[in-house]
Amino acid sequence: MSAGSSCKFGIYDSKISHEFANKEPINLIYSSTALNILNSWREQGLLGYAGTILFVDLTTGKTRREKLSEEDAKKYIGGIGLGMELYLSNSKAGVDPLGAENPFVLALGPVSGTMFPTGGNGHAFISKSPETNGVGESVSHGTFGAELKRAGYDALILTGKAEKPVYLWIDDDSVQLLDASQLWGKSPGETEDAIKNEMGDYYVRVASIGLAGEKQSRIACIINEKTRAAGRTGLGAVMGSKNLKAIAVRGTHDIVVAKPDEFMEMVKEFHERMKGPAAQKYRTLGTPENLMIQNYLFCMPTRNYNNAHFENAEKVSGETLNEQYIAKIIACNSCAMRCEHEALIREGPYKGTLARMEYDNLWALGPNCGVDKLDAIIKAAELCNFYGLDATSAGVTVGFVMDCHEKGILTHEELGGIDAHFGKADALIQLIEKIGKREGIGDVLADGVKVAAEKIGKGSMELAQQIKGLEVTGYDLRCLKTTALSSAVSFRGDHNRSGAYTIDLTGKVDRFKAEKGRGKLVKDSEDIYALIDSLIICKNAKGTLYKELVDMAKLYSLVTGTETSAEELRFAGERINTLAKLINVREGKSRKDDTLPWKVMNLPVPDDGPSKGAVVTQQELDLLLDDYYQARGWNVQGIPTKAKLQELGLQDYLNIIEGKED
Repeated sequence: MSAGSSCKFGIYDSKISHEFANKEPINLIYSSTALNILNSWREQGLLGYAGTILFVDLTTGKTRREKLSEEDAKKYIGGIGLGMELYLSNSKAGVDPLGAENPFVLALGPVSGTMFPTGGNGHAFISKSPETNGVGESVSHGTFGAELKRAGYDALILTGKAEKPVYLWIDDDSVQLLDASQLWGKSPGETEDAIKNEMGDYYVRVASIGLAGEKQSRIACIINEKTRAAGRTGLGAVMGSKNLKAIAVRGTHDIVVAKPDEFMEMVKEFHERMKGPAAQKYRTLGTPENLMIQNYLFCMPTRNYNNAHFENAEKVSGETLNEQYIAKIIACNSCAMRCEHEALIREGPYKGTLARMEYDNLWALGPNCGVDKLDAIIKAAELCNFYGLDATSAGVTVGFVMDCHEKGILTHEELGGIDAHFGKADALIQLIEKIGKREGIGDVLADGVKVAAEKIGKGSMELAQQIKGLEVTGYDLRCLKTTALSSAVSFRGDHNRSGAYTIDLTGKVDRFKAEKGRGKLVKDSEDIYALIDSLIICKNAKGTLYKELVDMAKLYSLVTGTETSAEELRFAGERINTLAKLINVREGKSRKDDTLPWKVMNLPVPDDGPSKGAVVTQQELDLLLDDYYQARGWNVQGIPTKAKLQELGLQDYLNIIEGKED
């Protein structure tokens, strides 16, 4: 069988497999070549995986390939699990995140490139974060990950630094570093178009950085498909520090699953689930629906945590956004759900602006800054994409500046004449322009709120909404105690490493109460999310996993041919989170870093409403941390014990905890 053909349910066309998602599968007979591939990979026990890790030395341009071991595939699954293991085993403690010696890892999951709904499209970047100096990790979706798997790779490990701007071009077995001088200074969207034109192939997939990454802004992100961002932890700056403008890939290899007939039945079943209520929010309003829910519960951080309720929320709600601005809703490779809401401004000063809108950027650039003008928020989101900035971090940074200005910490002169009061839409746009270009006050702000507060001083650190150096997200931690714990212990410092916020928001617990038992809830949720981001499946589709671990174990078994139980998969999730903790411990982090922003612990919610007076005290946080560490089997300082590492099969990393167990 030649590359680009398809066979019965098992080996999929590299270009058009996504088109089969809503059609009956083609019933063809396996060719002898396809059967040889299938049998060979079955013997290796690596079905679903490409079986290859690609190493690229950016300094010398040399490449090499290593076989993905079956042991690592089973222990770490793929995605963030495999990526963190590869990072830990190929790096040294204390490296400069923006130094040539800091490895940069790109990893895929075992279902990448297959037809499983949302499972065929994700990819994960892992390195040392320039924001947190710990685990840097960010996942994105679209079509880029599927193309890389079809090129024949499970992971890339990039080391060193190119002498001049380059982009990495992967065309199946051909791997080259090409001159990117003509791309330097371009936006990710412009870069993508330029590379596709250069290659003469629209189907080339590109992940790239913008000006912010080039200038090593610590809140820079990596963009694929022009609007999809691996946003958190500043990994765009890591690419920029290596003079790596982009990774472009074209793949033509087939993707093989172990049990194609049963796999296709599961694909059909999940397509039906995605048509039901579990995914309704994402098919209609998308995550912006969260804005009015959060506001109703008085747990939406507003004006940099000065409030928990936005009086003008209806002006920027998901409903208003959908009615007035959403032009199209599109899907990733293999997704039956569709959740990417593209907002288009058709008139006014920002006419022609187009940006993908989600709750995260809608909140950060809107209520968090007191801004109630949707057209300005959409323009700000587009600018974040243009410069390659994490929109969440950018919005929180602007909110911090507005707070500093209103409290007299930053003057008009220091802000270059910008009238940076809460609610000023023009100031929002101007500040993001400054941050993206590292101009004027933007040079101070481009590394995020923690670094900015350190530079500004004058007590501004109390206004810096960050955990471990990473800007907070749109859930008021004062009145969501389970979410507060999950954010404090998160290995990267935000809510999105667990689904604990749903426990608070759905009323499964008293969200205002800190009590024993929350630690296990957070642990279990973290382990599920680690698996979701290791397989990789989109978190927006989590609701379609009715039995969660059981469903994921079945998927893994059908794709790889390795029979896996729900308990074995749960164990892998625990191993992955412990691995992340080991990276942070190696970098000197412990209980002292599992904390919350000053306002969360010192400024009770002032708004009249159900959350009035809510705050997280040190006593409450200590109780929650003790409970969580106990649930994890770690010591009181949040360090995994020797017994726990041995239990999880992580004994190779016992040296990391030496002298820190007591």
